[in-house]
Amino acid sequence: MPYPPLHPSSLGPQLKRWRALHRVKQSHAAELFGVAQSTISRWEAGLQRMSPAERATAEQLLAARLDSAGDHALARLIAGSAGRMHLVCDLTHRLLASSPARAAEFSQPLSTLLGASLWRYATPEIVRMEAALDPLGWHDRAGPPSVEFDTGANASRVVPIRGSRCRWTRMTLSDGSAVRLVETLDAH
Repeated sequence: MPYPPLHPSSLGPQLKRWRALHRVKQSHAAELFGVAQSTISRWEAGLQRMSPAERATAEQLLAARLDSAGDHALARLIAGSAGRMHLVCDLTHRLLASSPARAAEFSQPLSTLLGASLWRYATPEIVRMEAALDPLGWHDRAGPPSVEFDTGANASRVVPIRGSRCRWTRMTLSDGSAVRLVETLDAH
């Protein structure tokens, strides 16, 4: 399953935040994308959609990576947690860290799933919640820092999901990229 569709303006605020954190001017970002500076401005304002190739470049640029000591400390905290939780890139849904309780649910070793997108295992309820994030302001940081919802089960043996209450918490890594802490609160 491809990554979930984002609202056309979703990548604009993320690109603007990335530029600010990395001290990249719109003119330099325009060179990176091979577009005019005015195009970068329209993307950031949510006034123009990116082409599929431009979106792929933006996703590669904005994808979350655990680069700093603080980012690695967050991953260690999750890896040492007794709860059922994992950390994914908010944009690509690539698995970045997992608690032992969550990893025990997987039918493959954690090492084979780290760096892979978990989106293909999403339940219909997860897909619906993902679609609801843009109207909530999730991607432009205006919305709530976390959301809770109920999900049904999937049919996957690789990454099984049981009916449960979930919480997604939005976090920002040291480079400004967005990650999501996914917690299972209780099983139904």
